[in-house]
Amino acid sequence: HGPVGGDCQVAPQRQAAIDYLERECGVSRMAAEQIIDYVQAGKAILGVVPSQECVVAERFFDESGGMQLVVHAPFGSRINRAWGLALRKRFCRSFNLELQAAATDNGIVISLSDQHAFPLDAIFQFLNPKSVEEVLTQAMLPSPMFTARWRWNAQRSLTILRFMRGKKVAAPIQRMRSDDLLAAVFPDQAACPENLSGEVRIPDHPLVNQTVADVLHEAMDLEGLTALLRRIEDGSLRTVAVDTAEPSMFAHEILNANPFAFLDDAPLEERRTRALALRSTLRTDVSLGVGALDPDAIAQVAAESWPLIRDADELHDALLTLVALPPMDEHQALFEQLVAARRATTVWALSSDGARTPLWVAAERLELAAQIYPGCDVDPAIEAVATQPIESTEAAATELVRGWLESTGPQTAAGLAAQLAIQPDLVESALLALEHEGQVLRGEFTRSAPHSDGTAPPSTEWCNRRVLARIHRLTLGALRREIEPVSTAQYEEFAARWQHRVVGTQLHGVDGTLQIVKQLQGLEFPAESWEKEVLPQRVRGYRPEFLDRLCASGEVMWGRLSLHPAFAEREEPHRRRVRPTRVAPVALFLRQDAQWLVRAHGDREDALSKAAGDVLGALRTHGASFFVELVTATGRLASEVEDGLWELVAAGLVTADGFDNLRSLINPKRRLALGRRNRVRPRNAPGRWALLVAGERPSGDAEAFAQQLLARWGIVSRDIVRAETAAPPWRDILVALRRLEARGEIRGGRFIASQIGEQFAHPDAVDLLRAVRRAGAA
Repeated sequence: HGPVGGDCQVAPQRQAAIDYLERECGVSRMAAEQIIDYVQAGKAILGVVPSQECVVAERFFDESGGMQLVVHAPFGSRINRAWGLALRKRFCRSFNLELQAAATDNGIVISLSDQHAFPLDAIFQFLNPKSVEEVLTQAMLPSPMFTARWRWNAQRSLTILRFMRGKKVAAPIQRMRSDDLLAAVFPDQAACPENLSGEVRIPDHPLVNQTVADVLHEAMDLEGLTALLRRIEDGSLRTVAVDTAEPSMFAHEILNANPFAFLDDAPLEERRTRALALRSTLRTDVSLGVGALDPDAIAQVAAESWPLIRDADELHDALLTLVALPPMDEHQALFEQLVAARRATTVWALSSDGARTPLWVAAERLELAAQIYPGCDVDPAIEAVATQPIESTEAAATELVRGWLESTGPQTAAGLAAQLAIQPDLVESALLALEHEGQVLRGEFTRSAPHSDGTAPPSTEWCNRRVLARIHRLTLGALRREIEPVSTAQYEEFAARWQHRVVGTQLHGVDGTLQIVKQLQGLEFPAESWEKEVLPQRVRGYRPEFLDRLCASGEVMWGRLSLHPAFAEREEPHRRRVRPTRVAPVALFLRQDAQWLVRAHGDREDALSKAAGDVLGALRTHGASFFVELVTATGRLASEVEDGLWELVAAGLVTADGFDNLRSLINPKRRLALGRRNRVRPRNAPGRWALLVAGERPSGDAEAFAQQLLARWGIVSRDIVRAETAAPPWRDILVALRRLEARGEIRGGRFIASQIGEQFAHPDAVDLLRAVRRAGAA
């Protein structure tokens, strides 16, 4: 219950959460960041973080058309196993259908079929603490737990012998004798289910009593489950019910549970939880959470579900489905054709206040309408076509509501009652009957306008299961569709936000500087630009000691990564010399990534001056050395050693422990900073100078560089990689990017209109790019 569960959007709160995890859990910084991202993504979908003070029920469609119910309850496997078995038994008794279920330390999953329709928040009232022991006892009898504990107790009591006449009894023989003993003392357990009526009668036998107690109190925790149900009953435990468009990240563990978590005997290959497409990346691209259905998808499915009316016959078919239809001006001419053919008429329904409401009704539905609207007037009077008789007014209202929900999207009971001029209690009974049949589901599917205090108004809506499944699929399809390519100006705005160059996106302090180095490592800038332009633009309130602390801790290095032209393969007349300059390209990078970033620069000392060659030789002989040691080893003046180091930095051959060493070369005025005594030699930094050793360049460096490009630019294409001086060939990066896309880690498509060829994007970059495009359109 630390700061991880809170809102970590603000940088200081996120940092507090990272510190909390590192301190209390002993995890690394990278692991802490991943945990926070995971919790934030799950909270964006569910609205809360499940805990021992808040239990969440989550329901969503699977690919087979059924639904999965996940109860997020971090109470341990013993309580969750008992809760899952009892819920499964209650479902079996209520719907007369066995269900697949599983339970782990953090949750329960129950696979629902088309026949299961109920208000989701009712899941917490399915069990009563007074009767849960009876339900759980009946639920655990068919489970493997009872059989295993029975065999164990039979052997412990020496009723079943493991050894006989000096020989070990074979395990199959022991199991057979155990089953025979169970049939003798517990007949109902081994009886044929067809011959049983009512619940299984448990005999008062020591072995049976011991086995039941072991299962309820050792394999499971009946006392813990009873206490949990009491907390739900008295309201001290918060319960949340959420219908989501796709599984939250918190549900992935239980959906992929191993066989030891199963509460039924279905094999792994036949689990309904396998009929789910789980995301391989965290989704945060919906402002109100992924669980919210897309309003455009709801409107589109509602429009597609409405009957297509192009002639009189199609209007007649629509009236057969809808039973009663309020007049529609655009179809008045078609209705008059039906009236002339005596195939339809207008029924004037009387409301409780005496108001008369006109409704179009087909001749085949006239008797049904007469039961729904007693005492109604029919104009013109036509002869009703005999159809299957309706038993009661409630059944007639059920047919009316069924037709409307099949042809529309989510509806409220009050909305249907007002539109159809029917009593609200009659609509409620019809909806409950359809829910019992599994035809409709209730929930909050559309986004209502919030109250003045910011809270959303309660609005229970009803929707046909088939229509709701289509809305879910269309919502996911909209989320997964590629975004339209953005213009160059929009991409530039995106890049500025992605690289924290916009006010409000800048980072702070040493940690922010480290994140910028992680993002920009491998990208070279002029040496003097790092602390004049690059870092100050991205780190708010940047100070040189931020970079000094990172270099002193050994996390960050600096040096030239690209190949100097003087070391390129050229003919002797065109040989260039290395010249010291403050615009020499220098990159910052993590020490741990130096092995795939730094490459060999060749061995052409004739491109260096004599002083630079002497300094290079001293470093190769003596290793890392302080400036004073280099002066002594080379026997040269301090100014000559400084110029030689400048050449070696520009050539990409040396680096130093700290960035202050580079500052001493960039700023020659530092020679006069200590007064008259130090004018004869340059003022140098206390860090040591060392060779920039090339890494082994392993075969996987193309994939590592591809990951780095995605982190730096968000979107990677050939035109973007062309600006990278230290990147491997595009053909190698392209293969790595295609491999990452195949694994589902990144997305491929066309994201920037002005660039051609294959383009790849980081999932978070797609979210930001979509936001930039929406803002531009607005």
